[in-house]
Amino acid sequence: MSSAGGEGPEAGTGRAGGRSEPEAPGSALSVDLPGLLGQLARSFALLLPVYALGYLGLSFSWVLLALGLLAWCRRSRGLKASRLCRALALLEDEEQAVRLGVRACDLPAWVHFPDTERAEWLNKTVKHMWPFICQFIEKLFRETIEPAVRGANAHLSTFSFTKVDVGHQPLRVNGVKVYTENVDKRQIILDLQISFVGNCEIDLEIKRYFCRAGVKSIQIHGTMRVILEPLIGDMPLVGALSIFFLRKPLLEINWTGLTNLLDIPGLNGLSDTIILDIISNYLVLPNRITVPLVSEVQIAQLRFPIPKGVLRIHFIEAQDLQGKDTYLKGLVKGKSDPYGIIRVGNQIFQSKVVKENLSPKWNEVYEALVYEHPGQELEIELFDEDPDKDDFLGSLMIDLIEVEKERLLDEWFTLDEVPKGKLHLKLEWLTLMPDAANLDKVLADIRADKDQANDGLSSALLILYLDSARNLPSGKKINSNPNPLVQMSVGHKAQESKIRYKTSEPVWEENFTFFIHNPKRQDLEVEVKDEQHQCSLGSLRIPLSQLLASDNMTINQRFQLSNSGPNSTLKMKIALRVLHLEKQERPPDYQHSAQVKRPSVSKEGRKMPIKSQMSASPGTGGTNTAPSTPVMGVDDKPAMEEKPQPPEASPLGQRDLGRSSSSLLASPSHIAAKEPTPSIASDISLPIATQELRQRLRQLENGTTLGQSPLGQIQLTIRHSSQRNKLIVVVHSCRNLIAFSEDGSDPYVRMYLLPDKRRSGRRKTHVSKKTLNPVFDQSFDFSVSLPEVQRRTLDVAVKNSGGFLSKDKGLLGKVLVALASEELAKGWTQWYDLTEDGTRPQVIT
Repeated sequence: MSSAGGEGPEAGTGRAGGRSEPEAPGSALSVDLPGLLGQLARSFALLLPVYALGYLGLSFSWVLLALGLLAWCRRSRGLKASRLCRALALLEDEEQAVRLGVRACDLPAWVHFPDTERAEWLNKTVKHMWPFICQFIEKLFRETIEPAVRGANAHLSTFSFTKVDVGHQPLRVNGVKVYTENVDKRQIILDLQISFVGNCEIDLEIKRYFCRAGVKSIQIHGTMRVILEPLIGDMPLVGALSIFFLRKPLLEINWTGLTNLLDIPGLNGLSDTIILDIISNYLVLPNRITVPLVSEVQIAQLRFPIPKGVLRIHFIEAQDLQGKDTYLKGLVKGKSDPYGIIRVGNQIFQSKVVKENLSPKWNEVYEALVYEHPGQELEIELFDEDPDKDDFLGSLMIDLIEVEKERLLDEWFTLDEVPKGKLHLKLEWLTLMPDAANLDKVLADIRADKDQANDGLSSALLILYLDSARNLPSGKKINSNPNPLVQMSVGHKAQESKIRYKTSEPVWEENFTFFIHNPKRQDLEVEVKDEQHQCSLGSLRIPLSQLLASDNMTINQRFQLSNSGPNSTLKMKIALRVLHLEKQERPPDYQHSAQVKRPSVSKEGRKMPIKSQMSASPGTGGTNTAPSTPVMGVDDKPAMEEKPQPPEASPLGQRDLGRSSSSLLASPSHIAAKEPTPSIASDISLPIATQELRQRLRQLENGTTLGQSPLGQIQLTIRHSSQRNKLIVVVHSCRNLIAFSEDGSDPYVRMYLLPDKRRSGRRKTHVSKKTLNPVFDQSFDFSVSLPEVQRRTLDVAVKNSGGFLSKDKGLLGKVLVALASEELAKGWTQWYDLTEDGTRPQVIT
């Protein structure tokens, strides 16, 4: 048998050319039948989609798209695993990881900054305490988070954590910086560069829906500030401890179970961003966690301090920028399409794009709150807008402590990390004054003493601390607790509190800020609503002039709510501060220059931006909210009054907001695309849709004179129904709209009842295809009382739909209808002129 088995292969080879002998019956059983069937099944599975596409007459591109998506998923998972391994290697053996060539952006902070010290003793302490910290975290999840999630919604009543394991890798402090200059003597400020890379296991389930999900690893990196204040003469020597992030930390999560779908490219960044927003509501400046160590400390004052100042940024112009656009594969050099990203802490602004210009003029003005200027800088980055990746044109970092010392800077700054280019900025440090002595002068300086506008450069800052409410009514259902939230607005700027579920005595303890144009004419409007039934639980209106006559321009009391229960009250602390520019006397030969900090990370560590827009810092909704009708600032130079041609609208995509070292945002490539931040002092900085519409009007005019209504008109019927307690708006038709393409336009009408611009408050008509005179005849309603609706403005916009993934989407015209009319109960039907931004609408009777 052994010889036969050994000669088998040779014999088979020798007989190939001659006669073949019959094989043994047992040799047929040597065929791997399961493997053969498996191979046939795999081949069938691969060929079936191709056959199906051909049979249905579809394009082969769908197969290529599926293969590309599969490759993208695998590549994304591989990159995430690689980053996790590098971070784990750095935690295990820092010196060995550095020797193996860790990227510069992964090195600890003490490598880059000489004033940042290592804290190995602190890391050893945290490592020793880690098991007990894990016990506290598990207790927090099970006793605090789990009941809160169950009570939030009836569908989550069976929600529970089945496993909470934070992992064996402790939190690591990569560097500590202690501030010794420009700080109060009764406080200690520390910046901790923290890093957590944990192979944790957090599993949850909802038994009612047989749903299981979880997290298998978390990475978080950021700068955490710890403030010990006030220092006291008795034990424990420190009155309270405050902890917060200066900016959003970097976050990366690997999901398991059902939530593994969130690891798909396009969804992973979105899920991380949502979680980052939740973190921001509690731990990112100006929000903070404050732990009192003695009972006498005023916890509210420590948790929500008044800002140190306001930085007014005049983003004027640049010169001698690099030309990044090339043609014919680099043989022909072109220009650039520059725009700027401006950061002050967690507040981010984006300028408009100036097309084909190496010496662009923006002439834009932004205002930013400064809470912690030790350690905070003004960061500016310039980019060239491109269809794929935006090219870097230079950066600048200015220490805000130097700006506070100088009060006013108007200089040209040389851009860093590029061979050429300079930027012209005018920076004003505005001090918050607790009295109205300088208010008239400030109003005159910003020209707010004569005009009737509610928007423009700010003369004051309104700080509102929302504490709690008592004895709220039950809402629509008798004997049921509402889900109250508070909406606050000043002019067109609105903010909203968190929702408190199933309670008639909610406690919010939230802070809000509003930039005020003229406190003598503007009012603060507050409304408590039931989120579940979308009904009002009470309202309140406070003229800001009342604060001017109050002691220290501050009111701290319980306010009686109108249109509510007999004992329904809302407790708030409201403070008004005048923004005053202290101009210091300088000798004629005085030379001042703000300290320009050099970036600590090379350009290779930079994330190339892709088009997007930023969201404002949570809790500071008034920070970068710009008015819809900008006005010119009085301090602008004549060069700033030039109005260059508005740039063409760029396709809305997403834009990374900077370097890996400075931009502590979640995967910026997944941030929702928005428009550039409107300037508050230049009409060349209107939203991009308005810019595009104005340019289209110029093209239509082309030397001819357009009629009285170049954008057309819209016919509306507006009335308020007292029986239904609703505002009724009927959209009848439009006429003489502009054509968006050769086939005409695909118009529809979108409406908001300002200042509410939430998705739930939006109303839309159907789309009329290929017509310039659409007829809609659709009726819409808004649940609002008559006294309240007379303080509102109806925002009506006619837009072009254009279809899915079409480039022909855009604004066709807009009208803002003031509802403060005595005839509102009777109603009216009128034609309204459409304009670019809705201002100064003309009524056609």
